[in-house]
Amino acid sequence: MRFALVNPPWTFDGSIYFGCREPHLPLEYGYSKALLERAGHEVQIVDGQLESLSTEQIRCRVADFQPDFTVVTTAPSYLFWRCAPPELSVPRETVRAVSEVGGTLVAVGPHASTTPRTTLVKLGVDIVVLGECEEILPQLAGEWSETESICYIGENLCRVQGAPHASDMTSLPTLEWSRDAIARHRHHHHRFDAASNSSGAEMETSRGCPYHCTFCAKDNFRNGFRRRPIEIIARELDGLIEAGVEYVYVIDEIFLPFRDVLETIAARHIKFGMQTRIDLWNEEMIELLGDAGCVSIEAGVESISEAGRDLLDKKCKISTAEISRRLIHARQRVPFVQANLLDSMEDDPVEVAAWRQRLHEHGVWANEPVPLFPYPGSPEYTRKWGAPDDRAWERAHEFYLSGFDKFSDIQEQRPLPLVQLEAAGTRHA
Repeated sequence: MRFALVNPPWTFDGSIYFGCREPHLPLEYGYSKALLERAGHEVQIVDGQLESLSTEQIRCRVADFQPDFTVVTTAPSYLFWRCAPPELSVPRETVRAVSEVGGTLVAVGPHASTTPRTTLVKLGVDIVVLGECEEILPQLAGEWSETESICYIGENLCRVQGAPHASDMTSLPTLEWSRDAIARHRHHHHRFDAASNSSGAEMETSRGCPYHCTFCAKDNFRNGFRRRPIEIIARELDGLIEAGVEYVYVIDEIFLPFRDVLETIAARHIKFGMQTRIDLWNEEMIELLGDAGCVSIEAGVESISEAGRDLLDKKCKISTAEISRRLIHARQRVPFVQANLLDSMEDDPVEVAAWRQRLHEHGVWANEPVPLFPYPGSPEYTRKWGAPDDRAWERAHEFYLSGFDKFSDIQEQRPLPLVQLEAAGTRHA
């Protein structure tokens, strides 16, 4: 059978979306393509964002391919499943564009994983996948009644079968990207030490996180911590370097201080960035991190007080003073270090400003605290309202807009209400 894997032509005007707005490699589709082809299917990735395609151009690509299944994602790559645009406007427009030429319509992504029935109805697809999708998509060519982690209409009823799927990271293949895809990918995510004069890429060394911070929407996907085999990591890095990549952003939920991973990267003399918790790194491992080629660290601090970190369930075992010391030490070895802050509602704004200023004086960037969006699927949402229902995204969005006058640094305008963004016949642009 034929599978078209479609990444929509993302736009974000009016959205609360916190993620980077540049194109990124659709890692979930890379894995899916390899597993589908291994099962004997034909696969085409149609990346509306990376290739700057209109919905009409996407429709033509899909029509020419004549797929049996067309898959549409509700988030711009795995990197942003935890902070996806709440609205489904762009995926819905993409589904509508391919509805008459795409065969069976499938949705994957965080919305499908957390609120499958709502996503099925809003998008008008035939089936959605709950959780990580790469191992489930090949099963859709068989009997759906025997497939777990899906939601579809069967016998006039909306059927949810099984729980969100977690992929076996030891068996996922080495990702291989075409030279054309790599050549298009000029963005170096979260890199500030040098201009991006060559191609960049994203990859995983692990998936999931052993912590359960209240703000993190990972309960239904990319949750339990799993490492990729070191030989797979090495082979994937070698392929990216051969394709002309000089910088890799590691999308792991939490890049932990594993010596074998750092030594594998160091041996290849490639620059990389990542996200982590600085409280998990000692001085020796921070120095090895710098020696391995790390040029960008996003460190999740979230709150400058123990009370704030406890409220967010960070389970941080060191003091704010020690966090500061490790951040400053990291900055001595890594060109860009950022301390991410959220508005925990526990911190004194004057003390936050003073702490940020002290870090800035040592070359560490700390953002203004960002209001916490209670994503459906996060412990914060569940603590407020219980399990997500059909109005989960609207409820979280309304709470967010009503509770804050100032939003994140990248939101230059006040976000629009979700119902307005998802109104029939509207676009962001």
